Amino acid sequence: MHQNIDSLFTAMWQDYLRMTPSAAKVHELLAKDGEIINDHIALRTFNLPKVGLPVLAAHFEALGYRAAGDYEFKQKKLKAKHYEHPDPTQPKVFISELLVEQFSPWLQQTVAGLVEQVTAADVVDDAFLYSGRHWQLDFATYEQLLAESEYAAWLAAFGYRANHFTVSINHLDGYETIVAVNDTLKHAGIVLNSAGGEIKGSPAVMLEQSSTMADQIPVAFSDGGHTIPSCFYEFALRYPQADGTLYRGFVEASADKIFESTNAKPMS
Repeated sequence: MHQNIDSLFTAMWQDYLRMTPSAAKVHELLAKDGEIINDHIALRTFNLPKVGLPVLAAHFEALGYRAAGDYEFKQKKLKAKHYEHPDPTQPKVFISELLVEQFSPWLQQTVAGLVEQVTAADVVDDAFLYSGRHWQLDFATYEQLLAESEYAAWLAAFGYRANHFTVSINHLDGYETIVAVNDTLKHAGIVLNSAGGEIKGSPAVMLEQSSTMADQIPVAFSDGGHTIPSCFYEFALRYPQADGTLYRGFVEASADKIFESTNAKPMS
């Protein structure tokens, strides 16, 4: 296991930058006035025993993280949990898993075949959380997965890595509102996720979020390279609760739309 949280997140960040060339530009745009604090990262997996949510969570739990919230996304057939560290300055972690048994026999069989190629040693390796894809995948299979589940297709193509990092607007110098952040990004030509509106959530639910649309990057498949959506950057503004502390959870309705930042097909 990683010796400390910082080395883990640094390694994940470096991997994320390789997948998300626009993240460096966003970082530069917003960091002009000071340091950027990461609100949370998110990881995806399949709910099969070898690679299920608890397997990914174990890496964070070994560093002191604890489960802090449960979420369900019925339409996308996903379950998720978020994890927090006792040190509130550490990023939160959002891990979701695809409920494989709710899909077609073909998808179940295909996913089982992918996961079979992951070894028991792989999942406990320090680098597992930013190790990428552990299996062979051809483009036709990717496209067929896409027809059933954007999430399954993305995970099959990219494997184990953060699909986004998140700028904490609360800690951002020079910005008071999510609208101001969005305007800066759009002015620089960065495309935002407009599913359910550019701003997801509201002060009433104590969390406002927005995100870029995933970068399109070339990915190697077993039958050649194709350009597909990779990872994205998210922005979160948290509001104080009754006791004055900032809300630390997530809002299902908003997260549901944030998932669509990696969509390859036009959004709902």
